[in-house]
Amino acid sequence: MNSMLYTLYGFAIFFMIFWSGMWIVHMLALIAGRWKLHRKIAQMPSYETPLPGVSIIKPLMGVDPNLFNNLETFFTIEYPKYELLFCVEDDSDPALMLVGKLIEKYPQIETRVFVGGRNVGVNPKINNMQPAYETAKYELVLISDSGIRMKEDTLLDMVNHMTDKVALVHQMPFTYDRDGFAAAYEKIFFGTVQSRMYLAADLLRINCHTGMSALLRKATLDEVGGLKTFGVYLAEDFFYAKSLTDRGWRITVCSQPALQNSGHCELHSFQARLRRWAKLRVAMLPTTIVFEPLSECLVLGACASWAASVLFDWDSLVFYLVHILLWFMFDWTLLCVVQNGPLPFNKLMFVCGWLLSEITRPYLFVQAVLDPLIQWRSRVYKLRWGGVAEEVKTKNT
Repeated sequence: MNSMLYTLYGFAIFFMIFWSGMWIVHMLALIAGRWKLHRKIAQMPSYETPLPGVSIIKPLMGVDPNLFNNLETFFTIEYPKYELLFCVEDDSDPALMLVGKLIEKYPQIETRVFVGGRNVGVNPKINNMQPAYETAKYELVLISDSGIRMKEDTLLDMVNHMTDKVALVHQMPFTYDRDGFAAAYEKIFFGTVQSRMYLAADLLRINCHTGMSALLRKATLDEVGGLKTFGVYLAEDFFYAKSLTDRGWRITVCSQPALQNSGHCELHSFQARLRRWAKLRVAMLPTTIVFEPLSECLVLGACASWAASVLFDWDSLVFYLVHILLWFMFDWTLLCVVQNGPLPFNKLMFVCGWLLSEITRPYLFVQAVLDPLIQWRSRVYKLRWGGVAEEVKTKNT
């Protein structure tokens, strides 16, 4: 009987410690957001200390309604020396036509187009980018997804964060303002759940890198064989960042979040992305199976409420409701910090989007664990422990 009681108290203490730790993460994220995000950009350096050149690699596949405007923002960057390297797998891809129009519109911007890619692994993004990476002529390389919208001074901001000890500067994932509930749902997720972990991890110097917008020192990547070395992974961004930190380099988040602006914004497609990311995290870090669901607001609140009633004889229902209210308020505050301006939706939409996000994420995580296959566009992959991927050949019906 005593051993059962000790076990009960042991679980209760563990839940309360984990619960307290998550509130520390909340506080760290708010501190990091206030301190680091949206800082004033330094002025252009003098001719005595010129800025390094940057090769911007843009992997493309297909067209959405916002692609032209998104790509155009890279032609209007206020930066003295850069080249644009567009990569397309298939010469029949309609994205080539849009790129051609932009090249005609901005002939003064140094631009090259690469068609066909090179097969160096299972990762289609790396295969698509490999020819451009090999011929990139500048010391810094910016890998930028097709759906990213760039502010005129973002590249300058990223380069300013590339100090002598830093080998990778990345943008924290966020979204550009768009209309509709699905767009609000995405912004709420990236401005709360994603930002909370991203900012706290950056403050603690933990690898949290996502590769949608990342500025790299090409020489440091070439030391381990270049970009193709990471073609065996689907989460290549995590592993090349790990390669850098393992060798003593720092990675850091710049002050401007990445503005995702895909023209296709639907609930089911975004939830499919969440499931895919969960599958990648579980394969790379198996402890995710336990700790990620426990870090969710509703799950953690239930566990902590039970623990509080066991340890302190507190009312579990009151504890649970206060926990949810405080979590909600912290998330609202963090979203406002990341947005740095008026939100494109009202408070009622935030409440609805926040509740939907919190209620569905544990269910989406369970779905991801039960179905480990990853579908990425028209391809299907299977992950082995450690994150190595292999493509699954599907039969044509």
